[in-house]
Amino acid sequence: MSTKATFGYPRWFATIFLTDIWERFSFYGMMAILTLYAAADRSEGGLGLSMTEASAMYGSYIGLVFVLSLPGGWLGDRILGAWRGVLWGGILIALGHYSMAIPSDATSYLGLLLIALGTGLLKPNMFALISGFFGTGERARREAAFSILYVSIQISALIAPLVVGLLGETLGWHWGFAAAGVGMTFGVAQFAMGGRHFGEIGKVPPHPAGDRERAKVLRWTVTIVLVLAALIALDVVAGTFTIMHLVAAFGLVALTAPFVYFRVLSRNPAMGEGGKRRLRAFFWLLLSFSMFWMLAGQSGSMLNLFAKNSTERDLFGFTLPGSWFQSVIPFFILVSAPVFAWLWVRFDDRIGSPTKFGAALLLVGTAFVVMYGAAASASDGGKVSALWLLAVFFLVACGEVIIGPVGIAAAAEVTSSAFIGRTIGLVWLFSALGAGLGSQVVHLADVIPDQFYYLSLGLLVVCVGLLVAGLGRGLRFSNAAEAQAEPTAETGPVADRTGPVAGKTGPA
Repeated sequence: MSTKATFGYPRWFATIFLTDIWERFSFYGMMAILTLYAAADRSEGGLGLSMTEASAMYGSYIGLVFVLSLPGGWLGDRILGAWRGVLWGGILIALGHYSMAIPSDATSYLGLLLIALGTGLLKPNMFALISGFFGTGERARREAAFSILYVSIQISALIAPLVVGLLGETLGWHWGFAAAGVGMTFGVAQFAMGGRHFGEIGKVPPHPAGDRERAKVLRWTVTIVLVLAALIALDVVAGTFTIMHLVAAFGLVALTAPFVYFRVLSRNPAMGEGGKRRLRAFFWLLLSFSMFWMLAGQSGSMLNLFAKNSTERDLFGFTLPGSWFQSVIPFFILVSAPVFAWLWVRFDDRIGSPTKFGAALLLVGTAFVVMYGAAASASDGGKVSALWLLAVFFLVACGEVIIGPVGIAAAAEVTSSAFIGRTIGLVWLFSALGAGLGSQVVHLADVIPDQFYYLSLGLLVVCVGLLVAGLGRGLRFSNAAEAQAEPTAETGPVADRTGPVAGKTGPA
């Protein structure tokens, strides 16, 4: 197709690699200042929400992004094709950032919606596009490509808060959002120009929807939009509308969609009885996945606000922007990932997936117990050493390094190859469930002191981690040989796909 260019892959990979770098730069840059902007006073150019309202908005937004990846993947697979899915997703994201660059409440909320829609469209189709270049006998090269993108994600997540956070907290929040938009524009431009390197891969939908299916989806979409618009209109006419009503609605979607999708998938007759049995066993690990992200997802909300308001940030006469702490987790992930990779290779036959899930929960739960000490030390209105947050983020990063790749690998072992993509989609949705739970539990901080908020959640998740590690060994969700041997009547659009996830699998 073209000469080798990047990491031993053809030019198409360089195009995808740079697109992903810029998309993740824009996303993590915007997320680093979103909660701070929402909680900032009107006089400071913010939305004037309370700390818990800003944190709830952050969690609901993350959950919405993950839920939208399902219809986004469907559009690419049945209507647009993966290449157009990535292109139009990137355009929506750029428009969303530029909308947020305009100083008004309406444009900020519109921008968030556009970014959520664009991300839900771009991400699953990005990885579907990569999979299209590899055949059934090239699993190792495909997984290596995903691993390279994983590193690019962490690099973007590390650099973006430094750039966008500095602009947002010094020049103004909307300058930060504009910088994120410029980054996404670079990504879209080079992706469009690099389209010639893709040939026919991803240019047409692999399983085009028929006229009847398109009409049915269109009717449902129009119905949902009209019902939502009518409810908002009634709320406005009654004089009771606030943005938190929408936040609650999006949080409700994130809380219910995983269970609905799980029920639909588990009742699919093409899966076979063995696959259904393993999927039901895997359900308990999916719930523990949600528990992890219920806490880890607060790194960008409650912990981000703690960094800005309650952490000593002076360094050699320079006050570090609070958003810069959002670069700590990806830094620790890059440092610790090789260590955990070595551990899994060395001890994989002794450590099962449930034990690894339990270890991740223990780490993130312990992080919140440590936050109890930090919040207690700052309870008198003073500021605490940055070492508190560094310790907390280190524990969260180690937990993410464990549960992210292990969750994807476990999902791939549950069913036959025809259902791998959809099973991994469940991991996305249960990440959304965790974000949705996080958007609700933050309201506890309004009624109990912060230190006890962190302590109670931390101890809860530690106990769940111990249960998962101890009792989870009896779960029989993985039987690769049996799964591959099962006949299936459905090959579907994801028959040979590692799924829409590679890299960060949770809300971050």
